[in-house]
Amino acid sequence: MRVLMFGWEFPPHYAGGLGIACKGLVRGLHEVGVDVTFVLPEKMDTEGATARIRFADPTGRPNGRPFEELYNPYGPAARFRGRLRFVGRSGFGGGSLYEKVLWYARQAGRIAAEEPHDVIHAHDWLTYLAGLEAKRVSGKPLVVHVHATEFDRTGGGLPNQDVYDIERLGFEAADAVVAISGFTKRILVERYGVPEDKIAVVHNASDSLGEPGVPPAAIAELKRQGRKIVLFVGRLTIQKGVDYLVRAARRVSEAIPEAAFVISGSGEMEGELKALTQEMGVADRFYFLGFLRGAELTAAYANADVFVMPSVSEPFGLTCLEAQSYGLPSVISRQSGVSEVARHCLKTDFWDVDDMAAKIIAILRYPALRETLAVEAPREVARRSWAEAGARCKKVYENLLSGH
Repeated sequence: MRVLMFGWEFPPHYAGGLGIACKGLVRGLHEVGVDVTFVLPEKMDTEGATARIRFADPTGRPNGRPFEELYNPYGPAARFRGRLRFVGRSGFGGGSLYEKVLWYARQAGRIAAEEPHDVIHAHDWLTYLAGLEAKRVSGKPLVVHVHATEFDRTGGGLPNQDVYDIERLGFEAADAVVAISGFTKRILVERYGVPEDKIAVVHNASDSLGEPGVPPAAIAELKRQGRKIVLFVGRLTIQKGVDYLVRAARRVSEAIPEAAFVISGSGEMEGELKALTQEMGVADRFYFLGFLRGAELTAAYANADVFVMPSVSEPFGLTCLEAQSYGLPSVISRQSGVSEVARHCLKTDFWDVDDMAAKIIAILRYPALRETLAVEAPREVARRSWAEAGARCKKVYENLLSGH
């Protein structure tokens, strides 16, 4: 079986969990015997890929500018138009994010005519138009994979109408829809009117990130001081709920004076969050370290005492599985897809800052609870595999090809 797959990012170049999940799924499909050609907008490093990689624009990223700066699909709606303008208008390089999406879609038709395939698979709104154009050219069935919706990205607020329209078009035109959680499936049914029987739920898995590296200087100093580290990893956006963690931090600090809050991530809310720490009187307890990757990220997981994922609307939440794989006790939002599969962690509603604080305190205060979570959570994560996710997607393909 041959799958022509359209994605927007692929490690080591990624701005969020989308790229990580794509790489894992491609490997899982490879393990269950599916031949994938993965199409990216332009040339980039795809080290460790288990698929044939093809680039719509093979000329490469201009000026060496960071991937997350050029192609970040997670920013606020105001940035989507007129931003990211630089040299190279003849290819993928020029224009707004929307113009890039349209350019990519035009190239998808050409690629679909050249690449043998049985099924088309497109990841998130950035590639849905590409998937539709490929389907128009080849006539093959289209699967769209939903890693997040515009309602997640806006924290349940007003969606960007242009993005919503692309999403809805993709869901309506697709022959099947894959959602990464039951949480996401409910949004598709309630907000987009997608028929339930058109949606298959395929939960993500988590890759091993390797041995912990040398911790960033700030974390090393906190450990030297005997501080208790509460860790957040993710984008600093309304979707991720970091402002609720800041509000919970005051109560945690009153009960656990040695608590320190390490924030790994970047985003448009950073200034607002720093101002909120001042307002809450906990600015001296917060350490904003930017977007940690690789060995620094593994060191953060390995040296923290509690991981918190306070998301307002989280389609899945791979960072929870990453944290648990290092035996890091976790407190996660019930408003997340990962809460459907993660059992050995504490769960809270994102808006209940008192309950969030109480659960962070409990992990820091009670060794027996902390040790139980530290032992059981990694075992639970190890039981999940990308091969299982690949097998579920393969079943979706088989059903389409058999006319079901």
